[in-house]
This record gives sequence, C-alpha cells and structure tokens, in this order.
Amino acid sequence: MSSAADAPFAATWIGSPLRGAFRLLSYLLLTLVLLPFHLLALACRITPVVRWMPVFYHRTVCTILGIKVKVNGERSTVTPTLYVCNHVSYLDIEVLGGLIPGSFVAKAEVATWPFFSTLAKAQRTIFVERRSSKTSNSRDEMLQRLNTGDNLMLFPEGTSSDGTRVLPFRSALFAVAQLRRDERPIVVQPVAISYTRLDGIPLGRYWRPLFAWFGDLDLVPHLWQMVCLGETEAVVTFFPPIDIDQLGDRKKLAEYCFRQVSSGVQAANSGRPELLPSLAGPAADPRP
Repeated sequence: MSSAADAPFAATWIGSPLRGAFRLLSYLLLTLVLLPFHLLALACRITPVVRWMPVFYHRTVCTILGIKVKVNGERSTVTPTLYVCNHVSYLDIEVLGGLIPGSFVAKAEVATWPFFSTLAKAQRTIFVERRSSKTSNSRDEMLQRLNTGDNLMLFPEGTSSDGTRVLPFRSALFAVAQLRRDERPIVVQPVAISYTRLDGIPLGRYWRPLFAWFGDLDLVPHLWQMVCLGETEAVVTFFPPIDIDQLGDRKKLAEYCFRQVSSGVQAANSGRPELLPSLAGPAADPRP
C-alpha cells in the first residue's frame, strides 16, 4: 500500500482552486435542495422517488465534478440484482449510483463520517461490521433487502485499492447470493470501474492516486485536490450476469467475479478493450 507521501498531489499541486470552490459550492447547493425531498419521500414510502432520485442526484454530481462516464456492456434488467464491483474511491458512489438504482453496502466506519454518513443513510446504505460476531447481522439485512426486491451494490474487496489492481474478493460477502426468490437464485453481476483519463490524457500508475483514495491518504486534502482537476473519464464495465447455481458455491462465485472484474480494470487502464471477455449475451462457461 502506498502512503499519502507517495501520491503525486502531495508534492505537486495541479488544478484550479477557483474550479474546485465552484464545484464544492454547486455540490452543496444540489445536496441541500434535494435531500429534504428525498427524506420526505423516504418517510412517506414513495417508492419511485426513493428509487430514482438518488440516480438523478449522482448523475448530476458527476456532471458538477466533470466526470464523464463511459459504459461497456449492459446493466442487468433483473430486479433484484447483486452488483459486485471493485472499489477505487469515494467517487465510485457517484459513478455507480448514477447508473444503478439501488443501495450500497459499505463498511461500518462510513456511518460515523460527518455529512457523508447522512447521505449514505438517506440512500439506505447497509453498513457491514468487519468483526465476525457482527457479520451475520449485516448478512441478514442484505438478505432482507434483496428479498424485498432492492438492488444492492457490494464492494467485496472490503477496502479501496490504488486503481491499478483489484484486491481479492471476500467470499463471505457472497453468502447473500445463496438466497432464492421464487425458487430462483439471486442474479449477480460483476462490474469493473476505472478512472482512465484526465482532460483526455491517459492516466498512468503514478497519477491514479489523484482519484484513487486508499491506504492512509487523508480525505479532505485528497477531495480538495480532486475537485480542482479538469474533466475525468471513468470507465464502467458490466459483465454478463450470473448466479450461484452456475458455479456451485460462494467461493467459486467470488473467484469468478474477481477474474471478470480484474480483466475489466486491466483492459480499461491499458486502453485495450480486446482484453475484455465477451460482454454480449449470457456468460460463457464460467468454470475455471
């Protein structure tokens, strides 16, 4: 793991502070305007608003932050679907949230963060305890939400990475894929996310920490540097959906999703789409 001192922005400032201030102000105004309406819809159980307002919000935030999202493949049309994705940055929430109507599964620490915890709870985020004694409670909540037809977005690495590689997926988090609805297994869709360009210029390994938030990087300085930057390209790859019956158990499912997502990150980072497995139709034989 790299430290904050290794990040390029720790030594060299790039970007426009004026742009950063404008973006932060716009973000705060958008949030202050929409959050009360969303909370009211949540309290009144107005399902269409609760489901789609976060999508509109996250897409607008991406526009404010200058993030252009490029999508490969097609999102699952089955509800509910468990989306499993690599985790690079807090920006993943905006990018994925603008594409998928659903709720996130996040580490329990997020529930203690000022301001951001309020937004997470408004989107009905499920907070997962890392301690084994608390894991069953989080799993039960995930099962309940899937059983009621809610899409869930899961980061099975358990933490964020440097954006260059994908960390091993924790198979314990795939236990919810064993749930059956109407005698059918839950649909699981692997998703890869990468931040590939800044102002049209490909990002190499050295510059990825401008967007990847990992290790002991401090949130506030990282966030400020990020909002001051120019236009960013984020590549999201949806792989063909799969289910646990096609693989046999959660460990094999976790390993298969890991291989798919890793190939998506590698292809996006290298700018070589030919490295991707086929994204059309049902998954080919998923067995190793």
